[in-house]
Amino acid sequence: MKVLCTSLGKATSLLTVLIVVFAVILYYFDDPVPVKYTSMTQDMKTLEDNFRDQNKSCFVLGASGETGKVLFQELLERNIFSKITLIGRRQLTFERKGHENLGHDVGYCCLGTTRAKAGADGFVRVDHDYVLKSAELAKAGGCSHFNLESSRGADKNSKFLYLQVKGQVEADIEALGFDRFSIYRPGVLLVDRQENRPGEWLARKFFGAVSAVCSTSMSVPIQMVAKAMVSNTVLQSEQKTEILENKAIASLGKGAGK
Repeated sequence: MKVLCTSLGKATSLLTVLIVVFAVILYYFDDPVPVKYTSMTQDMKTLEDNFRDQNKSCFVLGASGETGKVLFQELLERNIFSKITLIGRRQLTFERKGHENLGHDVGYCCLGTTRAKAGADGFVRVDHDYVLKSAELAKAGGCSHFNLESSRGADKNSKFLYLQVKGQVEADIEALGFDRFSIYRPGVLLVDRQENRPGEWLARKFFGAVSAVCSTSMSVPIQMVAKAMVSNTVLQSEQKTEILENKAIASLGKGAGK
């Protein structure tokens, strides 16, 4: 028993050292955070009050998913919209009912699936076709600000299907010409999913340990993503299309809690 405890102790120590080394490497190769996300010119509460006075409405696409559920709760707590419409593929258990159209000022798209779950064709159909069609309907309904949850590394020219599809739908939605188009590219989402994804579970455990050592561009708590999306909505932007990489999302999400 003593030998076993000693071996486990050595293994734990080795794992800790590896995590620290990996965290240091990530620190030097991390994405820079744009200044506007680290130093806000106005108090967030003031920005929210000003936005609330505009009496705007929004919809959340993918509201039954992990990010969508957390985003909805964040929207309720911050109370910046006069009306929220929830749209999901599964039956929703929230108290507030959804409406029948996408005629809103602001749209949040958190819709997505995986190739393992839906197959290659199903993945493309959900993460590209459904998302793009929803954006088209939103644009036609008068939506001026469209927020898309994408993925770190999204690139329409990527050789990997997942990143290629994410990058392609980003480009296709940008071509629709929204007044403002915000793209969020989080890394590994730190969240305990209801559905079982062993690969993601292992990645979350690893990056969760790394993030405890230092901030990283590779992972982010899902609550930070939701907070960043809401905070970015009330911030003024000079760009029609803006891309928030993982570290900017984490920085803006943390700022929302102050």
